[in-house]
Amino acid sequence: MPEPQGRRRLDQPRSAGRFRLSLDPDAFGRLSERLARFLGTGTFLFWQTIIVVAWIAVNLLAVSLRWDPYPFILLNLAFSTQAAYAAPLILLAQNRQDDRDRVSLEEDRRRAEQTKADTEYLARELAALRIALGEVATRDFLRGELDRVFREDRKKSGKPKKQREERDGDEREPGGRGGGNREGSGRRDDPKLDDPRLDDVRS
Repeated sequence: MPEPQGRRRLDQPRSAGRFRLSLDPDAFGRLSERLARFLGTGTFLFWQTIIVVAWIAVNLLAVSLRWDPYPFILLNLAFSTQAAYAAPLILLAQNRQDDRDRVSLEEDRRRAEQTKADTEYLARELAALRIALGEVATRDFLRGELDRVFREDRKKSGKPKKQREERDGDEREPGGRGGGNREGSGRRDDPKLDDPRLDDVRS
């Protein structure tokens, strides 16, 4: 069954002979931003004022050149057309600026989150390093421990000498002091030594 000629087949691409109007949204947006930026400058206000004054002056004074007599309907139409196009252009430029601000804000937020995450990671790493360093023996700690061990070793090595000296002194004292005591006590205990005649002999 033959297909009707009027229907377009969906399995075939469109023919290149048709006229298609393709507009670049980005290019049109840049143009609108330029126009909106120019409309807000002092240069535009200056030249617009000059044109309006000349328009009114010529249409009032030059009767032979009058093309827009009072009440200047053509001038009002020009102003209305300008306002009708200026407002959408300004809004389009503002929307593009809002989109850029939104993208910049998202980028700033992403960078802030990344910076916060990096800061928290560094803080955890520093805390882990501080804990690890607290468990490691430092130079001052090792020096103090070695000094304590040396003092204890000296005390232990010095005690036997003192004990030997005290033991030798104890062994010497009983021989000298004990003999004297026994000798004196023998004299006191001997009744012959208390004889008065021995005193006369001694004298």
